[in-house]
Amino acid sequence: MTKFLTRIVLAALFIATGTPFALVRAQQVTAPATRTASTPAPVGHEAPFGYPVAHKADRTVTVDQNTRYLNVVQLETITINGGGKSVTWTFDTLDTRSFPLSRVLPGFDNVTVYVSESPLYHN
Repeated sequence: MTKFLTRIVLAALFIATGTPFALVRAQQVTAPATRTASTPAPVGHEAPFGYPVAHKADRTVTVDQNTRYLNVVQLETITINGGGKSVTWTFDTLDTRSFPLSRVLPGFDNVTVYVSESPLYHN
């Protein structure tokens, strides 16, 4: 509901400022290793696996070529270290489908991320 209201407010702003709404488009966002405060997090269909963040993680994991899976919970923030790279990632996923870790940390196609539903979504 919040996204819907946000879209209505933004549409009203574009109309009020005379900006043609058709010219305003979302740009394709690739997941950088880190995100600065001035870089907005991707949203909607551009962030089906979550997004990088700059704040403290709930936990830290290290993956290597022997790692086969990573269990996460929707909305969980994890710092993932592997292959000399590091990313702090919030798994704000659209659903609970599994996906390769390489969508978050390149070079780890052999690691599958299994997503559990967040307890926050339970009634």
